[in-house]
Amino acid sequence: MPPPPGPFRPGFWRSPIRGPWLTSVFGLLLLIGISLLFVTGLLSYASYNPGLSPLNDMTPDKGVLGFYLFSWPTHPYWLYRLLQGVHVTLGVVLVPVLLAKLWSVIPKLFEWLPVRSVAHGLERLSLLMLVGGVIFEFVTGILNIQLYYVFPGSFYRLHFYGAWVFIAAFVVHVCLKLGRMTRALRSRSLTAELRTDLAHTLPEPPDSDGLVAAAPTSPTMTRRGAVGMVGAGSLLLLAVTAGQSIGGRLRGTALLAPHNRDPGSGPNSFQINKTAAAVGVTPAVVGPTWRLEIHGHGPARVFTREQLLTMPQHAAALPIACVEGWSTDDQHWSGLRLANLAALAGMPDAGSVLVESIQPRGPFTKVVLRGNQIHDPRALLALRVNGADLSLDHGYPARVIVPANPGVNNTKWVHRLTFRT
Repeated sequence: MPPPPGPFRPGFWRSPIRGPWLTSVFGLLLLIGISLLFVTGLLSYASYNPGLSPLNDMTPDKGVLGFYLFSWPTHPYWLYRLLQGVHVTLGVVLVPVLLAKLWSVIPKLFEWLPVRSVAHGLERLSLLMLVGGVIFEFVTGILNIQLYYVFPGSFYRLHFYGAWVFIAAFVVHVCLKLGRMTRALRSRSLTAELRTDLAHTLPEPPDSDGLVAAAPTSPTMTRRGAVGMVGAGSLLLLAVTAGQSIGGRLRGTALLAPHNRDPGSGPNSFQINKTAAAVGVTPAVVGPTWRLEIHGHGPARVFTREQLLTMPQHAAALPIACVEGWSTDDQHWSGLRLANLAALAGMPDAGSVLVESIQPRGPFTKVVLRGNQIHDPRALLALRVNGADLSLDHGYPARVIVPANPGVNNTKWVHRLTFRT
């Protein structure tokens, strides 16, 4: 059957630099980068301790996909900040590489006949899952970073299952193409290609995959230029994204980060995800009538904020890091150790604690923390930060702060702690 006119005909694609070598260069970068993205993504999911309680689990029907879950540690205290910063920043930086890789193999997407045999059909299906999966994962991830919630459901669930579908196709694709990629990379010297000017840029020899143009045009760009353009694009995205995770003076360079906002001045002048007003917490609900309830063994204990301030206070320097990749520098918190509150509840060896916020709506109004998080001496029910009372947006009158804990699990506006065995 002859191919229809347009992109299905081999003569339609005429770039003289497209070929196995250039495709393999971009493919190698994606092989390394996507593997790291997948690992950091799995670790990010584990950091929520979803196996501890349904309250922590954004994907309750994950089944065997949660086989690797483990108790999330509190050491080092900056672990989640580093993990999520790498995950988000790397995902953004890889966008030019991904687009270049898709450009380099686009003739394969219009191959004719679309299916020639059962084996060829399975390979095409894996290719469809691969391309569709990688576009889905990158698009949903970037939308989440920009706080643009247009998902037909929970971002966590969509991104989690999408990652597993994509990685299955990715593994199949790597197994099928690794040998060809290795041979293609060895077929040409990277140093020689980076020295080749436009006048000496020639098409690669014809290949079995049909990536080399059947009737190439004269080159308008060298392979060196293509690699350099992609590298420059990635470096530019790194420069305007990484600052939201690194912090300090570089925070001002994070032009694409939605949390690159002026937090004002004073002790509470550091980033937040959502304001108190946005989630329905008003000064009235945290005013003089606010009480902290502590439940455990025996009758519940109830305290005013003034009573909490008279108890022995402890300090910890900890950052806040969020799933969107932004984080703060270390803030100096002070308050009561969760371990001391567990002892006050008659459960000094508590294995978990249910933390409940007075926040009336939202998916993270309750969270369960593990025993290792309770007993870390830096885990606090914070009442003050940087020498001043918490602001309303930062969780006044009391919030949880735990080392290496995702920001949403450092619950604000806490009004009840229930310690359990």
